[in-house]
Amino acid sequence: MTKITPYYAVIFTSIQNENTEGYSEMAEKMETLAKSQDGFLGIESARDQIGITVSYWESLDAIKNWKQHSEHLLAQQKGRTQWYNWYHVRICKVEREYDFKST
Repeated sequence: MTKITPYYAVIFTSIQNENTEGYSEMAEKMETLAKSQDGFLGIESARDQIGITVSYWESLDAIKNWKQHSEHLLAQQKGRTQWYNWYHVRICKVEREYDFKST
C-alpha cells in the first residue's frame, strides 16, 4: 500500500462488549463501502483484546465525508448502543513513512 505523503490516518481503537451479534457482517460491509469512497487509500486491522483499525485517506475532507456517510452513521450508532464498551478515534497527518520486509 504505497501512498504519497502527506496523507491522513484514522486510528480507531475499541473494546467490544459481549453482544457482537451482527458485528462481523457490519465490519465487512463498512470496509467494502469505505474502499469505494473518494479519497480512500487503504485499511489495516487487528483484533485481540483490543481492536485497532487504521484507515488511510487523501484528505481531511475525505475523512469527513466518510464519517457522515448514511450507512456509516448507522454503523456508528450500532457500535455505541450494541457492540462497544469503549472506543477512541484519532486522526493523524502522516508526513513520512518507511517499512521493512524480511527476504
